[in-house]
Amino acid sequence: MATHSLSFFFRVLLLLFLTLSERIKGQGVGINYGQIANNLPSPARVAVLLRSLNITRVKLYDADPNVLFSFSNSQVDFMIGLGNEYLQNMSTDPTKAQDWLQQRLEPHISKTRITSIVVGNEIFKTNDHVLIENLLPAMKSVYAALTNLGLEKQVTVTSAHSLDILSTSYPPSSGSFKEEFIQYLQPLLDFHSQIKSPFLINAYPFFAYKDSPKEVPLEYVLFQPNQGMVDPNTNLHYDNMLFAQVDALYSAIKTLGHTDIEVRISETGWPSKGDENEIGASPENAALYNGNLLKLIRQRKGTPAKQSVPIDVYVFALFNENLKPGPVSERNYGLFYPDGKPVYNVGMQGYLPDIIYTSRATTIKILNLWRVVMGLAVAWFILLDMGGKMRMR
Repeated sequence: MATHSLSFFFRVLLLLFLTLSERIKGQGVGINYGQIANNLPSPARVAVLLRSLNITRVKLYDADPNVLFSFSNSQVDFMIGLGNEYLQNMSTDPTKAQDWLQQRLEPHISKTRITSIVVGNEIFKTNDHVLIENLLPAMKSVYAALTNLGLEKQVTVTSAHSLDILSTSYPPSSGSFKEEFIQYLQPLLDFHSQIKSPFLINAYPFFAYKDSPKEVPLEYVLFQPNQGMVDPNTNLHYDNMLFAQVDALYSAIKTLGHTDIEVRISETGWPSKGDENEIGASPENAALYNGNLLKLIRQRKGTPAKQSVPIDVYVFALFNENLKPGPVSERNYGLFYPDGKPVYNVGMQGYLPDIIYTSRATTIKILNLWRVVMGLAVAWFILLDMGGKMRMR
């Protein structure tokens, strides 16, 4: 064990010295960490991978205690998920929300940075009216429970939605919600405004291209140079579909009386493989989509209608997930294979250790030593920079 650990840290240290000054700046870049698979690395190993990538924002679809424990005392902000299956009980019995928080959040919040709870995922897409009716009461129960614990300012409450909630998205200034959902969305938006939480959207230009490849230019959805389109109502120019989708949502929210709610992208990505009828699913297109998207995030770009608000994005997804149901594409959205190798090149070279840690005590020691190594590496580069400046005087 000692030999393997020593080898591991020398390799990590070498990686840091070679790549620290060149790697992607993680500020603003979030990643979805899904776990519907039977071949993924342990959360402790994933913690090292994400740290080497300088990714400091992670979205989970649950509140996996193994993941939250593995990221203790890290600089990673977590959005945790509360599954659709909990909504009905929490909407009718607020004590259920209190129990969930005490079991899933309280044991970790002192050491792991949990900043948001995503209550339900794509509820309106289910067309389950019981679920839809329970969404807002469940969110209110969670917020009330957070307030009772004194955590309402530290942890926000929100929900993630599919673009299917829109009836119109073109042009962006004419964005509007489906009529049948407005009775639920109006009070939901009022609640977002009241507690000052963002509205989350899962946006996939891939679907638009797949369904209409002859009408939708590939360059427009991949952030490649193209003529784009001009919104006839605002004269704003759009050169990519994702920004147009976000602004369409802003327009829809405005029709219900709100200009005080920020839209954030909780999921977006592109599959590297798909079924025969999933046109456009390829590693080349996935590399272009995610690579160009990362550039826009690093440049802190805003949409044409919200230029002063840098887009806030969680890329889908960290790994390919081999047990996800549905078409082939569903299992091929990952930036990385489970062994840590990139599926395609977007300039993200990380390190996934090949050691499996079996005890919680060992995990703590390894992670603490990792933080020491990181600190030494940063200090080394600062000293080098200072030495260079002194020589220039």
